[in-house]
Amino acid sequence: MPQVLDASDSAIIVTNEHRCITYVNGGFERMFGYRLADILGRHPSELLIGPHTDSTLLQTIRDSLHVQGRYAGEALVYDQAKQPRWVSMVINASPRPPGQDAPGRTVTVLSDITSTKMHETLQTRVLEGMVNELPLPELMKLVCNEVERIAPDVVASLLSVDAQGRIHPLAAPNLPRFIHQAIDGAPIGPKAGSCGTAAFRGQPVEVTDIATDPLWEDYRDLFLPTGLRACWSSPIKNREGRVVGTFAFYFREPRTPSPLHRRLVEVCLHLCAVAIERDAAHARIHQLAYFDGLTGLPNRALFRSSAERVLDRLRESPTPAALLYIDLDRFKLVNDSQGHAAGDVLLQEIATRLTHGIRARDLVTRLAGDEFALLLVDCPPARAALMAQHTLQAIAQPMEIQGQINVPHASIGVALYPEDGGDIDTLLRHAGQAMTQAKSESRHSLRLFSPEMNRRTQERAALERALRQVIDQRGLALHYQPQLPSTTPGRLYGVEALARWHHPEWGHVPPDRFIPMAEEAGLIQELTHWLLDEVCRQLAEWRATGLVVPHVALNLSARNFHDADFANQVYATLQRHGLAPGDLMLEITESVMMDALPATVANIQALHARGLRLSLDDFGTGYSSLSYLHRLPITELKLDKSFVQDLATSETARALTLSVLSIARSLGMTVVAEGVETEEQRAWLDAQGCPVMQGYLFCRPVPPAQLAEWLGAMTAEL
Repeated sequence: MPQVLDASDSAIIVTNEHRCITYVNGGFERMFGYRLADILGRHPSELLIGPHTDSTLLQTIRDSLHVQGRYAGEALVYDQAKQPRWVSMVINASPRPPGQDAPGRTVTVLSDITSTKMHETLQTRVLEGMVNELPLPELMKLVCNEVERIAPDVVASLLSVDAQGRIHPLAAPNLPRFIHQAIDGAPIGPKAGSCGTAAFRGQPVEVTDIATDPLWEDYRDLFLPTGLRACWSSPIKNREGRVVGTFAFYFREPRTPSPLHRRLVEVCLHLCAVAIERDAAHARIHQLAYFDGLTGLPNRALFRSSAERVLDRLRESPTPAALLYIDLDRFKLVNDSQGHAAGDVLLQEIATRLTHGIRARDLVTRLAGDEFALLLVDCPPARAALMAQHTLQAIAQPMEIQGQINVPHASIGVALYPEDGGDIDTLLRHAGQAMTQAKSESRHSLRLFSPEMNRRTQERAALERALRQVIDQRGLALHYQPQLPSTTPGRLYGVEALARWHHPEWGHVPPDRFIPMAEEAGLIQELTHWLLDEVCRQLAEWRATGLVVPHVALNLSARNFHDADFANQVYATLQRHGLAPGDLMLEITESVMMDALPATVANIQALHARGLRLSLDDFGTGYSSLSYLHRLPITELKLDKSFVQDLATSETARALTLSVLSIARSLGMTVVAEGVETEEQRAWLDAQGCPVMQGYLFCRPVPPAQLAEWLGAMTAEL
């Protein structure tokens, strides 16, 4: 039997009725370092009780043995080398001898649970805390408390190390508060106590005597009054190997850490690294979800939720507020001319300027792109206008980007709370409408919201929806206006196709209203595709019925030429309807002629190469340049109707018209005079040799069937 007991890993102690040791097994000798010959006749408490053993342990054991004859529990005990270890303790006592109150002989079985407490208990508590989403400081406090329970002779401390190399207390429940405050934000370094030095070196630092170690020169006067005399600190590293924190044990006497301490730290370093990385990941996810990655400002989602909380508080008292909707002017020019990196620098600087200009209770956000917003609390209308003006001035301060001086400008719309909206979505919408008004009327300015703006915006939105629908359903119509040669009465030079829209509720919607809207709404390509197809279909139908129409002119948008495949699409439409390139006259504006984008230039060249003719519309009203006329394949100039209307009353109009006619003749181009409405205008143009005229004097734009009737009537008159 003794051989079996000696082979057990558990420590077994047998005592007599006087609590003196009569036997210990080999497991006891291995666990605690004592030999039986040295401890026979001694009390177990003399051997195992140490400075941090529970002071009530012996009394608890005696009371349990007296009442139950048995005791079971956990205890911190010490071995012969005075090293602590945790044991599970089971004591069984034999029946008391007659006439005695004390228990009889006892058998004690001790199992070492130090590793169990460190690995299983500690890990379980910490991991449960992570699962329950405990905040990092609370989780680290739990670690410190558990460690100090396992090793009562230490004071545990956990610090974080930020990206700038500064330390911040995470948890140290038994360090005085003034120490937390004193070291918060302190830099790491080669002589920064145990923790700052360990973080700097990336290696553990053992200081056995704070009073004399040079690493503590700057901190010993802070710590020595607390009674702490030694400190062992270990760096906490993330998966990339960067130091993100430190884990330290302080001791109340000069000493080195014990094997128990080292095993504890070994377990805790991994747990703390996981916890800190998890917290950093959560912070990163939160940053990505609620903050703008470029400027660091709250994004629209966070701004919206924060603003709603602010407005909830304001509803309890009559406190005014103002929302400023800010949009940078000509921001695209910076991206196009200096590159997107320069644009990013500009946005970051604007964010900084906006942040510096507000109070702590105000809110700022980057909504999207080059749009920002400010919610100004306790801000009546007069102050709102003043703040908007100050914001414009702050934005407009010169700044250097990539060696170039930039002077940014913005347009600002202002909506007032509660007059212009009681919730943040309404305020944003109304301030956005005011900003759009400011940008359209005069850039670098501000506008306050008015109900009229909302009405116009709603009408515009309804019109855009209806336009999108009518284009999808091919519900627009084309009217055609004849163009007549001066030298050949009774014949057509061509006809111009003009889009018409009759809405069942609004009636006639003029082209100068829905064409620009199609461009702004991104519908112009679809509209042009329909226009091309319908013009070609109608011309092919006229040809099939014997109606002589030499060509059809149609207006194109500058944005059509930004589509690299536009020329191919035009040519394919002609082929699909069996028409020749000369059957179309493509009218372009001067903005197309001056557009230097590669796609625009390539489309113009491709159209010309395939035999399609280009007409320059509204010539003389924009930034006309003779150099463009010389270089580009322009076949026709259209004299703007504003000149024609003033021919009878304006010498300037007549002089300019003569100049256009002269330029066209010298360059071999045909001039088409638009807007001829009187016989006097026609006669003057005819006398000056204007080759083609178009206007109400001859025929208004009419549907295809009426054009055929008009042509028939004109032919019959000859």
